[in-house]
Amino acid sequence: MNSQTEGPTLAVTWHTVAGSPITDEFLEWPADLFAITDVILERSEAYRFVLSPPSGLEWPPRRLPNWSQAVEEAGQQWSVWVEDRKSAFPLLLAEEWRVFRDRAGMPLEHLAEGRDWRMCEAVLTLHAIADEACAGLGMALDRSDGKGCIYRAHGRELLARTGSLARIPPHFLRVLPKVRTPPNGTSLRSFSRYASVHGPGVEARWHKVPVRRRGTEPRARHANLLLLPWPLRVRESDFRPLEGSVQRLAKEPFGFFEFAPSERLDLDLVSRMIVAARDEVDSVDAVVLPESAVEESDINGLEALLDGHGVAMLIAGVRQRSPESGRLPGNWVHIGANPRLEKGASPWVSVGEQWFHIRQNKHNRWSLDEGQILQYHLGGALHPHIRWWEAMDVPRRTVHFIEHGDEITFVSLVCEDLAQTDSVAEVIRSVGPTVVITPLLDGPQLTSRWAARYASVLADDPGSAVLTLTSFGMVQRSRPQGRDSCRVVALWKDPVRGLREIPLEPGAQGVLLTLCGDRATRRSVDGRCPVDNVTEYFDVAVHQVRASGAALASSNSQSGIPAPRVLEVDELTILTGWAQALAESLEHAPECVEPLLADARAGAPWRTALRIAEPSPQLNEAIHFLGRAVRAVALQEDVPTLDTLHISCREDRSGEHGLETLVRRVLRSTLEQLRGRSPWY
Repeated sequence: MNSQTEGPTLAVTWHTVAGSPITDEFLEWPADLFAITDVILERSEAYRFVLSPPSGLEWPPRRLPNWSQAVEEAGQQWSVWVEDRKSAFPLLLAEEWRVFRDRAGMPLEHLAEGRDWRMCEAVLTLHAIADEACAGLGMALDRSDGKGCIYRAHGRELLARTGSLARIPPHFLRVLPKVRTPPNGTSLRSFSRYASVHGPGVEARWHKVPVRRRGTEPRARHANLLLLPWPLRVRESDFRPLEGSVQRLAKEPFGFFEFAPSERLDLDLVSRMIVAARDEVDSVDAVVLPESAVEESDINGLEALLDGHGVAMLIAGVRQRSPESGRLPGNWVHIGANPRLEKGASPWVSVGEQWFHIRQNKHNRWSLDEGQILQYHLGGALHPHIRWWEAMDVPRRTVHFIEHGDEITFVSLVCEDLAQTDSVAEVIRSVGPTVVITPLLDGPQLTSRWAARYASVLADDPGSAVLTLTSFGMVQRSRPQGRDSCRVVALWKDPVRGLREIPLEPGAQGVLLTLCGDRATRRSVDGRCPVDNVTEYFDVAVHQVRASGAALASSNSQSGIPAPRVLEVDELTILTGWAQALAESLEHAPECVEPLLADARAGAPWRTALRIAEPSPQLNEAIHFLGRAVRAVALQEDVPTLDTLHISCREDRSGEHGLETLVRRVLRSTLEQLRGRSPWY
């Protein structure tokens, strides 16, 4: 404290938040500096001076006539210095840091009131430089020269292992990548393009699953989603009160219920639906089912079936039976990724491997009050004068971001989680995923109902597209007094086309939704020039799907137990991050290839410096295969090129080690992603 009246200093404010002093070590890692400047700007609200400078002053600073270009260049130069200390340190960064360090003892209130304009300039400029240096630490981006690719590979592995880009312990705060920036608005979220800061409480996990369509042409950036709004019938008896769970009978009684539909998942119908959908489009890329549509025990069989049809992903609400006496069951979104890592794969040929799994838990219980019990006509099963809470375990809050190979990052929320304006929602709004997929157990998805309102919030800020999907059986049960039933089972909202209600027409058992991607603009309110280096998705077609007469015999899933995964999903994320850096170095900085491969292997000293674990034996072997693929091409030509390596990765090789096959799939996907960033955008 500087004095009782002036309040805490900048140094004390930071120490209170992160438990560490302000030292020159912040210059060693950009995400750390971004964290401290973001905290100072948030606590002081000094970011408002960008829009309303003190009288007689202006932003950007007059002494920097091209401030935007200067901070971008400083950020890129800093990225190079972090991995190679022999390179030049950015002068602008050094100058602004000197001002910041010299004034770190000033009261925070002085900064808040704009008394020291030079310090305001320093904090805002440092924040922008650090943000620019964080570019590409999450989703790989175009770089002008590829320099800094080793530093970015380090940052991606740090993110995969700790859930943060910063070296600061996550129980103090996290720094996460930013995917989309708000098109409008003046909150602190609007002052960064590539990074965001979050307090403790919500754990965040970042996954790279490089699933994409083969090729680099524009049509590679589209996705066909088969929406199965099942169960198609929901009975009153599917809602059951938990025996002996009702409490406080005298006043405001409540109890617990479970949803256990008698209509089981029909795998033959799933197969016939995919066959019918493929009669309309070239491939089914993902199958999506509502909340609690699938029993936990059905997942493996469903994934084996989808594998035989060439489906790349499964996003399904899962219900669980009580694991043991006295414990409540879980409710989550199951996200499964086909190990082929390819959209539009040839059907009828199952790879027979276990899928990669990500589990996004539901955090908020459904509460059925009298109005909802009457709306869904459940009074015979659940007494309307008792508040019924969903019988589900409430886990610690964790949000999983899944980065796709076609430059899409999505997150899933289960039903009520979409409507909660809590810290999970704040994390999602700050990161700005491309798409938010929300499985529901709800009534019709009308633009006038609650889901559309919350979808509109995310579509407006930060500009995420939102898909909600509910069960047709629940839609049919939703008959409020004086209203007829409705057939709208899904809702799509994006910042390009707006809201679209998606009905299930009579005779159809599912809906095919086609999405298309295009380049979008990334902005920041602090004065940096906009850049077109992010992708947005919008709906382009909806088709009703009616099951074909019979599933083709060749669509039967491969018999037997699938081969175990050769890598876990976190290891796949780390491997993909290194493959992205390798592709970048091959394209722009081939001299970095060997140093990069050396840093990827176990025993590299940088992991000790960042205090993260060594690769597992399986991951280390995968990294070995990554290097071997590059060196095999190098034997044919002095300097391996992106095109030559890409051709090599596309070759079919019988009898190859399963892990080596996976490495080639990852490498092929990342190479095509880089090559696909063509001028047509």
